[in-house]
Amino acid sequence: MKPSLVGRVVHVLRLGHERLRESAQVYMVLVSIVVGLLGGLGAVAFREFIRLGQFVFWRSGDYSLQYIRDLPAWWKIAAPASGGLIVGLIIYYFASEAKGHGVPEVMESIVLRGGRIRPRVVLAKLVASGVCIASGGSVGREGPIVQIGSAIGSTVGQWLGIGERRLRTLVACGAAAGIAGTFNAPVAGALFAVEVILGDFAVAQFSPIVISSVAATVVSRHFLGDFPAFDVPAYSLVSPLELFAYAALGVLAGFAALFFTRSLYGAEDLFDRLRVPAPLKTVAGGALVGVLALRFPEVLGVGYEAINEALTDQLLLGTLLVLVLVKILAVSLTIGSGGSGGIFAPSLFIGSMLGGAVGTVVHGLWPQATGSPGAYALVGMGAVVGAATHAPITAILIIFELTSDYKIILPLMITCISATLLATQMQKASIYTLKLLRRGVDIHRGQTFNVLRDLACRDVMRDDFETIEPSASVVSVISSFMRHPGSSVFVVDGEGCLRGVITIDDIRPLMADVASLGTLVIAGDMMREAGYPVLHPDDSLDEIMQRFGSYQYSCPVVEEGSLVGAVWPMDVIERYNAEVFKREMASSMSLAVSNGARVQALPGVHGVSLADVPVPGAFIGKTLAELKLRRDFNLTVLLIKRQAEGSETVIERVPDAGSVLDSGDILLVLGAEDGIRRLEKMA
Repeated sequence: MKPSLVGRVVHVLRLGHERLRESAQVYMVLVSIVVGLLGGLGAVAFREFIRLGQFVFWRSGDYSLQYIRDLPAWWKIAAPASGGLIVGLIIYYFASEAKGHGVPEVMESIVLRGGRIRPRVVLAKLVASGVCIASGGSVGREGPIVQIGSAIGSTVGQWLGIGERRLRTLVACGAAAGIAGTFNAPVAGALFAVEVILGDFAVAQFSPIVISSVAATVVSRHFLGDFPAFDVPAYSLVSPLELFAYAALGVLAGFAALFFTRSLYGAEDLFDRLRVPAPLKTVAGGALVGVLALRFPEVLGVGYEAINEALTDQLLLGTLLVLVLVKILAVSLTIGSGGSGGIFAPSLFIGSMLGGAVGTVVHGLWPQATGSPGAYALVGMGAVVGAATHAPITAILIIFELTSDYKIILPLMITCISATLLATQMQKASIYTLKLLRRGVDIHRGQTFNVLRDLACRDVMRDDFETIEPSASVVSVISSFMRHPGSSVFVVDGEGCLRGVITIDDIRPLMADVASLGTLVIAGDMMREAGYPVLHPDDSLDEIMQRFGSYQYSCPVVEEGSLVGAVWPMDVIERYNAEVFKREMASSMSLAVSNGARVQALPGVHGVSLADVPVPGAFIGKTLAELKLRRDFNLTVLLIKRQAEGSETVIERVPDAGSVLDSGDILLVLGAEDGIRRLEKMA
């Protein structure tokens, strides 16, 4: 029977896809273009959805501040409250990832899930954040667009079967596309992705991100036009002394960013303590924002119109200062109550009002030596963004691309860097990473701690260690170091209980006077009774690694009061290197198998193959140690592929001896092909 036309087309496309994958760089360029185009379309669709939502809630697709002022009071309260109800229901019943800013969730997916984001997040975030912003929620659209673009990149990568390392790059490509499409700023979009999302400027990752950013900008300009996001004033540095005023603005912006961050998470804690259903919290948050809008309608939505007023010197000093505080309160109520939206635009809003206020004061005092207040508002936007996100390079590039004026670079750099330095000194976490820290995820600890978190002290503990009694002489101590080279000797009593530790550095000063000291000094005199870590067999290796930061000698392991082992720093480091290598190798091999045949020979190694094998029913509920696959089948399990609960996402996990197999697991095995065939017969 001849294959159908559709079947032949699918076959040709599959062959073409496989040939493209043979050139990794060309393949990533093509995929990044696709992600950029889709991310740009996502940004356009999101903005159009907001416009549609504004018509539903306000009877105007592009309302003005004056339009809002003329509406009845009940309308200003009911619109954000009803929007809050819809958002709360979406987040509670459909996708919890749609709650909040969006950017921390993307960062978490890269660190903990290899860049895997559920495809449903695209729709959930678009609708939830679109409704929140359209109804008047005091949030920005940049964070949601970043999450939408990242989810698109992740979905494309998962659909194509791309490995974790490149999947993370595609997630960053989607984030860059979102920022570029929003601000019409391709360079800033790319820098945001590598500085905030990845934190890695490697060329191999940077090139696809730039391409995605450019592709998204092309799409955005086609549909929305080549216009800047704000009405940017003409800038000029009137006097070099003006730089001192910009430095002062940087300090104030740093404090404003810190206050904004702490207010935001303080509001989250307040709403979390309320014992009411989650959707009712978002209703309350929306209603409170509506109450603020009765007097200050500028706080509704993204606030771009109010920013433009600050940039063009249309607001008075008192109004500028009040709007800084009211906007912080409104954003905290919206996101703290469970709303969905970004903090990027609110940071721009706060910065523009603060900068405008500083500019008004400075220009009033020295009108001949300073620029217009609008110039300070523009620089203040970048300063608060840089301080809040700890990403000064992105902030500088965004403002520069908005102005296309090189003369603004010097004050912009001074203000953004001074603001960021102050913020980082007073608070190590950014407004994004603080959310992850509150969940127990520290992305700055890096892969070192991620790969060691599931390993225990007993996995590297040595049982061959040297002990002496407290009454032992100096000669005996030196002999112990000679018999068992190491950095520590442990002092124990007659019952085997640890009394102290003698390190090599403790004994070294006494070695020149051994003959004269004789029995005058004993081990009990030399030992450290405190100041050294005492480990337990169940302690995780990431905790132990932290302790080695201040203590570089081998540490005792004590269980139920007795000394049972020792851990050497070099053993932990070697185990870390082995785990990292094992994960990278397993991920690469998994990609090779998923892209090729059912069983694939390992290049350069005769008689060794790779294969994905469904777990046999007889193996379910048993550990790898119990199954003894290496003994019975001469096979090594490199990865366990398991579908995440309640999701279509497949999680790849590097196993250990205690890994328990579950129904539906897929094993990536390495070994002889006859062993693979025997295992498959059991499946």
